[in-house]
Amino acid sequence: MSTLPSGDANASNPSDWARFLPGATPDITLMRAHFTEHVFERHSHAQYAIGVTHSGVQTFHCRGAAHASLPGDLLLFNPDEAHDGQRGTDEGFGYAILYVDPAALPRHLQREAGTLASAFFRQPVVHDPPAAAALQRAMAAIGQPQESLRGEALTTDVLVQLLQRHGETPATGTSPLAAGSRRMLRVRDHIRAHASRDLSVAELAREAGLSRVHLSRAFAQHFGVPPHVYLNAVRLEHAKRLLLAGIAPALAALDAGFADQSHFSRRFKGATGLTPGGWLRQMRGQAAAGGGGASTASTSAVSRYSTTSFS
Repeated sequence: MSTLPSGDANASNPSDWARFLPGATPDITLMRAHFTEHVFERHSHAQYAIGVTHSGVQTFHCRGAAHASLPGDLLLFNPDEAHDGQRGTDEGFGYAILYVDPAALPRHLQREAGTLASAFFRQPVVHDPPAAAALQRAMAAIGQPQESLRGEALTTDVLVQLLQRHGETPATGTSPLAAGSRRMLRVRDHIRAHASRDLSVAELAREAGLSRVHLSRAFAQHFGVPPHVYLNAVRLEHAKRLLLAGIAPALAALDAGFADQSHFSRRFKGATGLTPGGWLRQMRGQAAAGGGGASTASTSAVSRYSTTSFS
């Protein structure tokens, strides 16, 4: 719960460590940590500190009361909210936390985007498994190559969700103001034309002439999925065409815009329930049953199915 030097929280105890990464946007920092011996003195942060306990029990004092965070519990500290911290059991505790600059909030909480919420949390520990799972998904997406769009979208979604559900005044999200079909089609076409790049929410927002949060929610309202999900679908369809043309999975992955074959396999299985190899074997079996055969095109044929064919 404190910003200690990365990897050296307590040099005398290797089980105590803290590692920092830039967040999905410049105003967010991610810390992952585990502490056994270290005891935090009373301190505060200028930022929001929004985290989830992964293991063990961490205890602390905040707002004049003692608290304990168990695995799966959320930590929700407002800016300048003093607290201490230590282990609650001998095994220590592990957690991950996002430090969010308060100046970022107006970019997340906007009337036109339907994301208005209280600006402060009403209690420092809450048990909300769906929100905790959403926060962990957002944290896992941070820093992943070719996933800037997904990382920012998931982070914004969970920040808004937490403030709406656990703010001083609970709020319900509303539909964003309609942004117009022409704008949304322009963004869709931009995604299809540039799907091999690491697109960002800011880039799509500029294309639409909207704020980042408004763009994301208006796109989801118009097409039924947010931009990062649409981008993944475009990449997968392109990769499938390459696989069916006989292109090696590693080359198909890179040409479609995935960071590597492992990234491709995760996203493919997440969307279809199958690995790319399993899907291709089934498709080849169906083709053979129909009297055809899968293409044995050389990998050089990737140029005929290049990223210019996304649209």
